[in-house]
Amino acid sequence: MYIQYTMDQLCLPMDLEEDIPSHHLVRVVNTAVNRLDDAIFAAAYPGGGRDSYHPKMLTKVIIYAYTQRIYSSRQIAKAVRESIPFMWLAGRQRPDFRTLNRFRSQRMKEVLETVFTAVLQFLTEEKYVSLDHYFVDGTK
Repeated sequence: MYIQYTMDQLCLPMDLEEDIPSHHLVRVVNTAVNRLDDAIFAAAYPGGGRDSYHPKMLTKVIIYAYTQRIYSSRQIAKAVRESIPFMWLAGRQRPDFRTLNRFRSQRMKEVLETVFTAVLQFLTEEKYVSLDHYFVDGTK
């Protein structure tokens, strides 16, 4: 009468990449951030203490969140736990909202402009965006 299901079975596919279409925006963000030089982040991580989340992973998660109009660190942390594209970007790691907030407000503060410029340059080179015309609409 009903299709049988169980809540205890192993979830397949285990590779989240299989669930993401080839031309999905999350792949563009992943490629753009992977092209960044690791030296950009070196100054923000002087060493010592506990191992940190990889700054490229956190950058990918934050940039993708912004493209989805998610700005709250709590909402981003929730998306990393519940959304397949976010899980894939984070490599199934789960940074909490404090980590995300500290990263973008303290560690990224000095390199944010460099990262933004590099990502914009990649998007322009790959013809995802055109820099021919700019329009600003100040209304909500």
